[in-house]
Amino acid sequence: MDDCMTNRPASAANATPSPQPGADAPWWKGATIYQVYPRSFLDTTGDGIGDLQGIIKGLDYIASLGVDAVWLSPFFASPMKDYGYDVADYCDVDPMFGTLADFDQLIEKAHRLGLKVIIDQVYSHTSDQHAWFAESREDKINPKADWYVWADPKPDGSPPNNWQSVFGGPSWEWDARRQQYYFHNFLVSQPDLNVHNPEVQDALLAAATFWLDRGVDGFRLDAINFAMHDRELRDNPPSGLPMEKVTRPFDMQRHVYSMSQPEVPAFLERIRTLLDRYDGRFTVAEIGGPDPIGEMKAFTEGQGRLNSAYSFDFLYAQSLSPARIVRSLSEWGGVANEGWPSWAFSNHDAPRAVTRWAAPEDRKQAADMLLLLLLGLRGNAFLYQGEELGLPQAKVPFDYLKDPEAIANWPRTLGRDGARTPIPWVADATNSGFSTGEPWLPVDPLHDALSADRQEADPVSTLNVARSLIKLRQSLPALRLGTLHFHEAPEGILFFQREHEGKSVACVFNIGAEPVEFVPAAANQMQVLANETGAVNASVSLPRQIEPWSGYWALLDEAGD
Repeated sequence: MDDCMTNRPASAANATPSPQPGADAPWWKGATIYQVYPRSFLDTTGDGIGDLQGIIKGLDYIASLGVDAVWLSPFFASPMKDYGYDVADYCDVDPMFGTLADFDQLIEKAHRLGLKVIIDQVYSHTSDQHAWFAESREDKINPKADWYVWADPKPDGSPPNNWQSVFGGPSWEWDARRQQYYFHNFLVSQPDLNVHNPEVQDALLAAATFWLDRGVDGFRLDAINFAMHDRELRDNPPSGLPMEKVTRPFDMQRHVYSMSQPEVPAFLERIRTLLDRYDGRFTVAEIGGPDPIGEMKAFTEGQGRLNSAYSFDFLYAQSLSPARIVRSLSEWGGVANEGWPSWAFSNHDAPRAVTRWAAPEDRKQAADMLLLLLLGLRGNAFLYQGEELGLPQAKVPFDYLKDPEAIANWPRTLGRDGARTPIPWVADATNSGFSTGEPWLPVDPLHDALSADRQEADPVSTLNVARSLIKLRQSLPALRLGTLHFHEAPEGILFFQREHEGKSVACVFNIGAEPVEFVPAAANQMQVLANETGAVNASVSLPRQIEPWSGYWALLDEAGD
């Protein structure tokens, strides 16, 4: 906590009280949020690593998309064993990305452009290089002795229980100084914080306050359901998965004791209480696990917890179907006290959706239609950098891999590096305009043809489709805020209706492999607003045959038909 207090900006005491909620929805409800992975966005120093000045330079491009906000993956001080998600100082910028002054400049420019700024907060664990852990491991009686999860060995010297880590191997590491094991859900170098400890919660809230006082508009809470453990340290039961579905020991357990504990929501209420001191701040939880819906709802229900949550429903799906979409969205019916969902098809942790779901020859068409689909869903839409360019998963040779999970599980998993390669800005330029030096991950040559400068000049490029669809979504309260009702449709067709204050939009998509003849019953009352080629004019007629990877939004003259 001391480092956060030391680095606090001069405006720390000037928190703006939150106004009483009015008739208008908050800015974040139905928002489109653009995720930046700073290492791979734009390098301005020539060291091959993207930086805050690169993001500042790219903010005009991001604003041109029409999105509401930008979410920055970690840029905090870190040894980068897990590329920023191993935080060594919650309240400082890592020198490879720049300085706090750069961050302040980024906030100022983003706000001037009408963009909100959301940053990651990693409350489950820190780096083993964090000063808190250095003190905690010294002995069992120091002031931070209970800030991490420590446990004695069993009489035979083995770890306290059978918990397995996400990145492979036991979740316990022996520390000779304390003569105890410490717990880590992820890398050995990422010891888990003891978030049951009120002092730890206070320190994390001090870090949050530091960034709120610098002007951030909200937080994405990374792996928040990993933030607490069973204090009795009971063994996890087996998962029962067949071995052909197992890539790591982690998959062999149901993680009922090493994560997802019932005390987490009370901590989230403390976070919400803090953010309610500020005007219009937003919180979204990342929820991993095989059955996340219960936690997503528990973490967001009522007025005293988080605003939104998203899971890996679509991020890890190897195929897409109407049934999967119906199953996921039907869990969010808009009942009283229910939270607000968020959706992502791609991010820094998952292979890009267009590669997972579409054949190479269909990727342009699929990339465009997936934008139409994502922006039509009820909830917030998270757009990952490069998704607006239709980038496929990059091929990264083994010798160039950086992702510890990919290296440990090679070749059974695609890993995360292929989604983290640099953004191609300028075709035929050195490293596609990302950096004048050797990039930290290689630029995929196939991405050069999809560079931002080439797409800028092409009116039917995925980039310009994204701009058209985002702009149209922003103008339609039914798509931003409306209810969602599914309708019967032929196999391969997804058909739902969004409705708000008497206005209704029908959304139809062919996610199958074959053309399907389909005309909704209310077709004579529908006016096509957009299809997968972007916003269209009223002269476009309703198609009788829906081609694969195509669809449309259509305005209904009378809501409810």
